[in-house]
Amino acid sequence: MTKATVESVWDYPRPPRVEPSSELVEVELGGQVVASTNASWRVLETSHPPTYYLPRTAFVAGTLRPATGRTWCEWKGQASYVDLVVKGSAGDVVASRAGWYYELPSPGFEVIAGAVAVMPALVDRCTVDGEVVVPQPGGFYGGWITARIVGPFKGGPGTAGW
Repeated sequence: MTKATVESVWDYPRPPRVEPSSELVEVELGGQVVASTNASWRVLETSHPPTYYLPRTAFVAGTLRPATGRTWCEWKGQASYVDLVVKGSAGDVVASRAGWYYELPSPGFEVIAGAVAVMPALVDRCTVDGEVVVPQPGGFYGGWITARIVGPFKGGPGTAGW
């Protein structure tokens, strides 16, 4: 996929599809890059910007901490959560429940087993090939909006029934 490709979220499938990505994906917290990879997966679902799942090896050692709570996705199964934590000069910087993963995802999503998705709104910033990501609106979904992704997007006011 080239950067020049424009994608409408209304062309994404339902149920969602997972695909590999070789884009440089980075996550920053506390002024530090806490994850970086050229080998992630994008989950693409109608009306949603892509959600990126990063292999655990992309994260700096010690930045992922188990968090409480679980949720259920009708497509991917039971999600577990992690906090992202970095040591700062004034103490730890913590992004509570900023990441989630599927230990045993549903059939069709096995490739993302254990990989961690990050909620862009809960960290300093996320980038895709150097472009700063805009978080999907609403605070519930974890989509990553870049210039090549066009909506409208589910998550904002009035979109709950989409």
